[in-house]
Amino acid sequence: MPVTTEAEGYPLAQFRKTYFEECAELLDALQSNLDLLTNGSGDDETLHAIFRSVHSIKGGAGAFGFSGLVAFSHVFESLLDAMREQKIAAAPEVMQILLRASDALADTVSAARNEQPLAADFAADIVAAMEEVLLGASDHVAPNVQARPVPESANFRGEKRYRIAFTPHTEMLQKANEPLLLIRQLHKLGGLTAEVDSSRVPSLDAIEPEAAYLSWTFTLDTGVPQSTIHEVFEFVEDDCDLKIEVVSSSTKAEPIAGQTASPIALAATKLLDPAVAPLTPTQSIRVDVDKVDRLVNLVGELVITQAMLTEQGTLLPADHYPALIQGIEALAQGARELQESVMAIRAQPVKSVFARMPRVVRDLAAVLGKEVRIVTAGEMTEIDKTVIEQLNDPLTHMIRNALDHGIEGPDERVAAGKPRQGTILLSAAQRSGRIVIEVADDGRGLNREKVLAKARDRGLVAAGATLSEEEIDNLIFLPAFSTADVVSNISGRGVGMDVVKRNVQSLGGRITVQSRLGVGSRFTLSLPLTLAVLDGMVVSVGKETFIIPLTAIIESLRPQAADIHPVVGRGLVLALRGEYLPLTHLHRCFAIPDAIIDPCRGIVIIVESESAGRVGVMVDELLGQQQVVVKSLEANYESVDGISGATILGNGRVALILDIARLREIDSRAATDRPLLSHNATIDLPEEASHAA
Repeated sequence: MPVTTEAEGYPLAQFRKTYFEECAELLDALQSNLDLLTNGSGDDETLHAIFRSVHSIKGGAGAFGFSGLVAFSHVFESLLDAMREQKIAAAPEVMQILLRASDALADTVSAARNEQPLAADFAADIVAAMEEVLLGASDHVAPNVQARPVPESANFRGEKRYRIAFTPHTEMLQKANEPLLLIRQLHKLGGLTAEVDSSRVPSLDAIEPEAAYLSWTFTLDTGVPQSTIHEVFEFVEDDCDLKIEVVSSSTKAEPIAGQTASPIALAATKLLDPAVAPLTPTQSIRVDVDKVDRLVNLVGELVITQAMLTEQGTLLPADHYPALIQGIEALAQGARELQESVMAIRAQPVKSVFARMPRVVRDLAAVLGKEVRIVTAGEMTEIDKTVIEQLNDPLTHMIRNALDHGIEGPDERVAAGKPRQGTILLSAAQRSGRIVIEVADDGRGLNREKVLAKARDRGLVAAGATLSEEEIDNLIFLPAFSTADVVSNISGRGVGMDVVKRNVQSLGGRITVQSRLGVGSRFTLSLPLTLAVLDGMVVSVGKETFIIPLTAIIESLRPQAADIHPVVGRGLVLALRGEYLPLTHLHRCFAIPDAIIDPCRGIVIIVESESAGRVGVMVDELLGQQQVVVKSLEANYESVDGISGATILGNGRVALILDIARLREIDSRAATDRPLLSHNATIDLPEEASHAA
């Protein structure tokens, strides 16, 4: 199909945007499948999926006239096709070429998308390496497209015979679509014969080298459904005349003479029979993100309005307005289900971010002269799209930090009794309404003595301050802090981990580090699944109202005097089933007057966070559970330590959402009024905190 201009009434820019969106998905799939093949866990279908990704990118590039992208993809595709034909083995050196080609393909797509020219010799070495492998392959046997026996996997003949009339349009070859590749795909579906029609070929002096003149009529004996045959021509249906028809079929498949049909083969045949098991492919549509965001905002406003109606409904006598009360309850249920459905639309697997990290590891390991592999887990864990979009930079920083500071060189690792090749583990999991992402390495770990000495040299820690191991580890998140002895283009300027912390906090998340010298380090990111809506417990302290996320609450109780104990240096603790939990006073954290100070007269809510563990939070009263719409405090006011966002209650008042992980430290600081660090820096500067919702 010729590319239509906007002047003719079709938005070419929109088609172009859609193509590059599809390219991003195809490149992610390409990288994931290459990793599987490299690790030895892939199979033939993995190789086919890799080929399809490159072929799809190439086909679209031809339609939009990206000649450089078409040329590179063509060589890449040829190498993959030779591997599919088992003419080239997936040897380690070949896999390295494929990985480099994948990286170069991503760069070429990015340059085309941003309309940035590439150097004339860009990826020339990779193209030369691929062509060398192709030349070395035994490629003298042409694929047989004449009649052949049905594959052994089928074990049946005459299930369906199709006649396929295929006439390419003249310009089809100009869009990087090759009939030979289509014929090879048909050849794999069953017994194939081909008749070539060359009547459209002009005289030699009139031939256009990029025009298509031949047409074919194929006869295909196969047991696959007709939809599978259509898939072969999926990318060229607009660039050819195609007719597929059944010319004969048997109601019952007959075994080939001399063969006995196994139960497994019989079952496979039934599965392939469209009359027995019709295909039900998943249908999807591509929707602009702005439209989804607007829908999310509208649902948020609906939830607020529903909360206000519910608040007013409590003031009405139920016996006088039963239908109205019932309607409000139905509205609340419908609003919740609508909100959950909309948030599910925005949810995406973190695989799209994880798939970019192997390249970061490969490139940096080559620069540093280290042998490192990356292992991923939980890639299909889903999280809000807004969070995913902002995960790339923090994860890249952490991976680079692990490679540069954590993983030792090969000789150093061998001397320490470790494998030459270091390992970085990148994992994701959902826990209690949050997503937890971990970046762990088996490197040298944090040298706390060196970290503390560097911090003191830079004046980041007061000379006489005594810090715990956890506080020393957290020093790496301070601005302008680095343990690198030499400044390089990789590290040493003190920019990195403080940016990671700031970015994670801007998502309403927390980051913690655990490390053992000589064993390795583990960085843990705890992030909300969504930034739009959450279930919370509404509590009052004095005349103020707060929201505690329901996912953080374990239980609530009114303690007895015998359960409260003072501990030197820690304040009050609550004895609860053999465990002593520190008590956090909200009125002291935020200087709230007229609050209940005695824990036995108020309510203690037991909460848990990734970094602070279990803590008892003292409040005056529980006002009820409510679904709230999260609003960014930083965007509308400024960041406040201990507050992750704000919301509007049913009575129209603004309530602040508590950042549970920060409360214990704020309360301890307010109680002792003793700064840990010098006046030049604190572990958590207020201007760093960015709890945007």
